[in-house]
Parts: sequence; C-alpha cells; structure tokens
Amino acid sequence: MAQIIGAIACSHTPTIGFAFDKNKQDDPVWSPIFEAFKTVRQWIADRKPDVLFLIYNDHVTSFFFDHYSAFTLGIGESYPVADEGGGPRDLPSVAGHPALARHIGQSLVADEFDMSFFQDKGLDHGVFSPLSMLCPHEPSWPVSIVPLQVGVLQFPVPSAKRCYKLGQALRRALESYPEDTRVAIVATGGLSHQVHGERAGFKNPAWDAQFLDLIENDPVRLTEMTQAELAELGGMEGAEVIMWLVMRGAMSANIEKVHQTYYLPSMTGIVTAIYENKASLAVKGETKRHLAHMNQQLAGAAALSGTYPFTLERSVKSYRINKYLHEMIVPAHRAHFRNDPESSFEQAGLSQEERRLVRELDWRGLIHHGVIFFMLEKLGAVVGVSNLHIYAAMRGQTLEEFQQTRNAPNALYSVAGKEQSLQEWATAK
Repeated sequence: MAQIIGAIACSHTPTIGFAFDKNKQDDPVWSPIFEAFKTVRQWIADRKPDVLFLIYNDHVTSFFFDHYSAFTLGIGESYPVADEGGGPRDLPSVAGHPALARHIGQSLVADEFDMSFFQDKGLDHGVFSPLSMLCPHEPSWPVSIVPLQVGVLQFPVPSAKRCYKLGQALRRALESYPEDTRVAIVATGGLSHQVHGERAGFKNPAWDAQFLDLIENDPVRLTEMTQAELAELGGMEGAEVIMWLVMRGAMSANIEKVHQTYYLPSMTGIVTAIYENKASLAVKGETKRHLAHMNQQLAGAAALSGTYPFTLERSVKSYRINKYLHEMIVPAHRAHFRNDPESSFEQAGLSQEERRLVRELDWRGLIHHGVIFFMLEKLGAVVGVSNLHIYAAMRGQTLEEFQQTRNAPNALYSVAGKEQSLQEWATAK
C-alpha cells in the first residue's frame, strides 16, 4: 500500500527560482534561501519518496479565466516548465505518475469533490521554483509528481475548511492505493504577501509565525477563517496559504515538526518546514471499504457488452489521438488533414496503428483504442460520414440494417456545418 512518509511546506515565490538560476548560493543576501532548502533536500534524499504530491496554484500561466476550476488534478505522464513570458527556465520536464493520479482522482470524486483533470500543460513557478531547490534535476528528476492546482486567484475560491476536508480525502486516497509507493506531500505558497494595488509589499512576520504554529498544532482553527480575514493578516495573495490546509488535512492529527526556517528577503516570507506523521496503523477493513466506495458508481459497467467507459486511464493512454481528432475543430488542421493526411499524422506524432485507424476510418477500432465517440463525430464531419453511418459501423451492421431499427429510417445527420456536403453521405463508409 502507499505510505505518506511526511510533508513539506515551502513558499513558491519566483525569488527562489531566480536565486537558483543566478547561482546566488554565496551571496549573503540570498544564501539563507539555499540553507533553508538544504535540509529539506537532504530529507528527500534520505527518505527517498517515489512521488511528491505537489499542491500549488498556477499564476494565470497554463490556466486562464476561460475555464478556471477550484481543484484541478494533473493526471499526465510528464510536465514541462511553463513559459511565463521570458521563456521557460532551463530545467527538464518532470515525470508524472498517471496510475496514482487517476486513483486519487477517482477517490476524491467518490468522496464528492468535483475535480477537474489536466494533462499536456506546463507548470509555472508555483511548482518549479521550489522543486528546483528540493531535488537535483540532472540528468533527470529523482521523483515523479502528482500536481494539484488550486484556483485561488479568481473569487469565489475554495474555503479553508474545504481545503482541509480535501486533504482528509486525499489521505484516504493515498492510503488505499494498492502499490508500495512512498509519497511526500508538498504544500507550496505563502506566507504573507500582497503583489497588487497600493497595498503591494505588505508583509506580516508576526502572523506568519502564528500561522506556522497553528498549522502544526491547531489547524482546525485556521479552517474557520474567511478569505477576508486571511487577507487582512497575510495580504490578499498571502491567502493562498489555504493550500497548506490540504497538506495538513492529509496528515495524521499528531505530527512532529522536524525542520522549520523563515526568511524575508523581499516580498514574501520564505518558509521551509518538514512534518512527519505519528499515525496509527490502519483499522482492519477500512481500505477494502474505501476501495468498494471508490468503485461503486461503475460497478457492473464492464459487463455491459460493447460498452467502454471513458476513464482517466483511457484519457491518458489515448490522449495523443484524441487531441489530434479534437483539433478537427480548427480550420487549418482539418485543411492539413484533407490535403496531406500523412504529413498531419507525422506532425501529430501518431503511432502507426493510430494512423491506420484514422486512414481506414475504422470506427469500432478507434473506440477500442480509447478514442471517445465525440472525436469520431468530428472526424465524420470532416470526411463526410454521418453519425448514423458511424453507429452502424460500430455495431457491425450496414446502414440499411441499422436504419431498420429506427423510427426515422431515412434520417441522416451530423455535427457538420456549412463546409459539409450532404451528398457525400450516399457513398460514405
């Protein structure tokens, strides 16, 4: 079973990444940052976690306000460094852990958290600023990560209490994961700071000290605080410390703080802290009960002949071809496909099997491969194949055989717009 070996809390200010990239280790102004992270880096090296569950907020880099979610879990295979305006930092991508991520996601949804999921997105300084200090990165990072993005920049945001409850659900998810996996939880952000308006530069070291005491010894008191109260004491952007409550909720009630530092070089109080569990052993049967709870909603679906629920596993496995087909909504992409399909396959990096499936319009094969139906619908609109043709092909029937089971046997339709000629349907596969 997976084991939570401890938790790390640290700021994610870009100051940290700047000091690292500019080799400021020997500069007396910057060296305290390196000293603070040195202990945490050694703890990771000694305890050897397999995965860092990393709680952060994106700074309107990879997530914009066209779709902004409260809790967004990364389920992808890897995560590159995001370009925040001046080009990405010179760091390699970090591996994800899709199997653990989808287990966590399924567990959190079963516990009635309405999660969003992401892959194929870069991570900004919310992740890579502290990560560059936590672990070596050459030739590659020694750990994989599961990132949780918390939407704290556009109100309304999750309450402190909701974040704490999410942490409690996260603990159930992690401790029910069936593989022997060592997990360290990393909470990033804070402490007191404000970066906008006439209050920019606000800091409150006294509140920072009180917060650190409460997060360790009495976190429930923090869960009662409003965003306005947190902003008054710690600055508007400093209210992102609610993310620390996700970490604290995932730990046992009794913890031991084995390290803590605080340094305020500029805008943000830079903190590093390490907490270790004093957890009791699992109660007999609780993991089995939780796994049954997680699987309740789809129990029996696998027995439905010809039915393939589009799970997180299928989403990750077939992300590339689903993305390729989804881009049929872009005029330039579908023009490229129509004019030179082999070149478009190559550009998208499709496998030979994926190319064959698209080339042959193997509708049933595409479903079996992991393509969601609504991508078939888009491909059909581009090549002149109606939805009804696709339905019949997936059933292994001719169009005529399928239409005999309908109340409108002559009806053909598609999502195609003005580019589609209906006459093409007469000869479509």
